[in-house]
Amino acid sequence: MFSDISDRIQQYALLMRIDRPIGNLLLLWPSLWGLWVAAQGRPQPWILLVFLSGVFLMRSAGCVINDYADREFDPFVARTRDRPIAAGRVSSKEALFLFTALCTLALVLVMTLNRFTIALSVVGVVMATVYPFTKRYIYHPQFILGIAFSWGIPKAFAAQTNNVPAIAWWLVTANISWVLAYDTIYAMVDRSDDLRIGVKSTAILFGRYDRALIAIFQLLTLIVLFYIGNRLNLDTYYYGGLITASGFAVYQQMLIRNREEASCFKAFLNNTWFGAAVFIGLFLNYL
Repeated sequence: MFSDISDRIQQYALLMRIDRPIGNLLLLWPSLWGLWVAAQGRPQPWILLVFLSGVFLMRSAGCVINDYADREFDPFVARTRDRPIAAGRVSSKEALFLFTALCTLALVLVMTLNRFTIALSVVGVVMATVYPFTKRYIYHPQFILGIAFSWGIPKAFAAQTNNVPAIAWWLVTANISWVLAYDTIYAMVDRSDDLRIGVKSTAILFGRYDRALIAIFQLLTLIVLFYIGNRLNLDTYYYGGLITASGFAVYQQMLIRNREEASCFKAFLNNTWFGAAVFIGLFLNYL
């Protein structure tokens, strides 16, 4: 009995990607950017705790619904064929129950915040649910993911100030551009499998211009972040963080130059350091 329970917990943990925290970090960094700017470096402790917990819960929920949506495709992709649903270790009904439970827990936490944040959170859940299904119909699901992964920014401003000013939407713009860059790199890893089974992505849409367009999105991200720094009169610590992030972007371009799957995946993972560099710059600026 206990071994059966332990096995279910293990399979659910794998479905939630607890063993692969990169998604948590890529969702966490922009949320912290927004929270630190909104609170000028001094977020309310409970709001910070809610956002940290919410990032884990919603990223986990996103992984579950993603694998549910891709359950007919994942068995035919080398990188995903051993995922719990694809391998038949977790049923579709179990996945939907787990997704609902995770979203419910996240909303319970958000209910402790103001009404504006609650309303924005409901929109965030809808986007997290819709995104995985867009890969069947449009060639730019990364744009939808960008909105979903940026939604923590207006939520942070709403929670901290009960307002979403223009600067929040500039941060959203920067993050959407960043997501388009790193998730196109991620899609390059599966491009051959995706072409074979009919899954759409920006890596397929961009074709031989993939590296150039990734570089454009990386540059746009940095330009918007520099503009934000200028508009907020941030100090040299922040710009030092952006220069460091620029170095990581150059490194990623070097990794993907031959479009090798292993190197593209390494470049994708490197983006956590890009996001961290921006946050550390903000953190030191407001310290």
